[in-house]
Order: sequence, then structure tokens, then C-alpha cells
Amino acid sequence: MRVIFMGTPEFSVPVLDALAGAGHEIAAVYCQPPRPAGRGKKPRPTPVHARAEALGLKVRHPVSLKGAEEQAAFAALKADVAVVVAYGLILPQPVLDAPRHGCLNIHASRLPRWRGAAPIHRAILEGDAETGICIMQMEAGLDTGPVLLREATAIRPEETTATLHDRLSAMGAALIVTALDRLDTLVPQPQPDEGVTYAAKIDKSEARIDWTQPAEAVDRQIRGLSPFPGAWTEIDGERVKLLASRVATGQGAPGTALDDALTIACGSGAVEILRLQRAGKGAQDRDAYLRGRPLPAGTQLQA
Repeated sequence: MRVIFMGTPEFSVPVLDALAGAGHEIAAVYCQPPRPAGRGKKPRPTPVHARAEALGLKVRHPVSLKGAEEQAAFAALKADVAVVVAYGLILPQPVLDAPRHGCLNIHASRLPRWRGAAPIHRAILEGDAETGICIMQMEAGLDTGPVLLREATAIRPEETTATLHDRLSAMGAALIVTALDRLDTLVPQPQPDEGVTYAAKIDKSEARIDWTQPAEAVDRQIRGLSPFPGAWTEIDGERVKLLASRVATGQGAPGTALDDALTIACGSGAVEILRLQRAGKGAQDRDAYLRGRPLPAGTQLQA
């Protein structure tokens, strides 16, 4: 098929590779414009932009698709379908209508649960037992379109947003190839009205750990916000991100180290910290962190 691909972050790259690998003609790749990054604040292409150029594909990065000129340029590509995954711009109706088969979105949740910007984070934060991928026919509403294909997967006990992100990205890449192969026979299924939830964008204010919360909630916060923005606490006055954890046995004053191996008491129960990152430093596994900065039993972390 003749495909327009629309995506921006790392999550979208395996999908682009899968479409190209399946032999589809990529008419153009749309992504967000390069943004200032690094110490020199030089414009840096997005992951999709960089990968598309490496594949020799035409890249477009308009700041908006609302103008008639951009919409005409999109329609002029005469695509069979547009595949959209974490693109970052709202698609006006003329864009949605331009490809022969419309625009298909790869959404990382079990719709209608977790419509919106941060479905992977929210699924872990809320303790969902499973999540999945939906291939959705796009319409004007926020992730409200009918679903063509869906696939579920369990959320593992120690899974972080980072590891779940990578698994769902690979699932989405495989499922969209299947969907395009079967597009003429798939029957769109309207989303049910029951069970609708919205995955609001993660705010940095959600990242500070409150050790008076139950261990299960603290563990989900650590895993759900890893790697970004990273749940954090203060250790000896220094902000430290906690990037991996598991629920542990033990009880004590909230925020107190119960042993020398980073088992920290919560409002009820305890969590074992498995990976940390000091400000301005790289992430470290627990043992490496403790070799450089021991945390003896009885140390109080700021609640």
C-alpha cells in the first residue's frame, strides 16, 4: 500500500521499520520539527526524523496541519492510508479524510480505557493487570474511533514504563502490518460507552514520593514514572530518582531504611529499591549505588 507515516518519538520507530520491511511504499514521513537539545541547544531531529532519513524517506515536519496549504500537500500524496503513532499534532478533518482508507492510529491501551496522552504510565500507576495495543480508525474525537484490531498483554509485577513501552512498541509494529494486510476484511468495532478513562499527560508534580502511602502505591509510582519524569525522594538533602522497585516485607516509620540494602518502609509495608539515579549522574543498579554511597538501616528519607 501507499502509506503516509506520522510519528515522532522512539516508540514510533519500530512501526516505521515494520512498514518499510513489509514492502509498503512510504510516500512521506510526518513528525515533529527538530527541537533545541543538549548543552549547545542545537536543533536535534526527532527519533522518527533520524530513522526516516536513514531509510532515505521524504520527511515533513510542519508546525501545524490546520492550514489549507499543508492540507493540500498532504492530500496530494494520494495515499491509501495514513498510519499514526504518537505523532503529537491534532489531525483536522480534511487530513483524516484524505487517504483512501483514512488514518489508522496505533494506541497503547485497551480502549476505551486510557484514551489520551499517557496510557502506558497510567496503566502502571493505577495497578492495571493488563494493557495492550489497539489499531483504531481515527475520527475527530480524542481516541474515540472504532477499533479494527486489538491485542492484550499482562503487565508484569516489576515492569516499568520503559520496559512496557518497548514491548508495546514491538506489538504495535506487528499488529499494524497485520491490519494493513487484512484491511479490506476487517470490520471496525465501535468502542463501548462503559469503561472510558483518560490518561492525562504526566505532570512533574506527580513525581515526588510520599512515603506515607502504602507500599503498593509507592511501588507503582516508581515503576510507572520510570524513566521519565522519574519518581524522586531526598537522601541526605540530595534529590535522587528511583527507577525500579518491588514490594517487600517489613514495617517501620515511613521513609526509614529497614536494612542496608535499600528496603524502605512505607505507610504500610515496604518497597525494595532496585535502581537509582543521582542528580547529574547516570542510572545505577542498587549494588553499584550502595558501593559509592551506603545507606545504613535507620536512615530517614524525606517523606
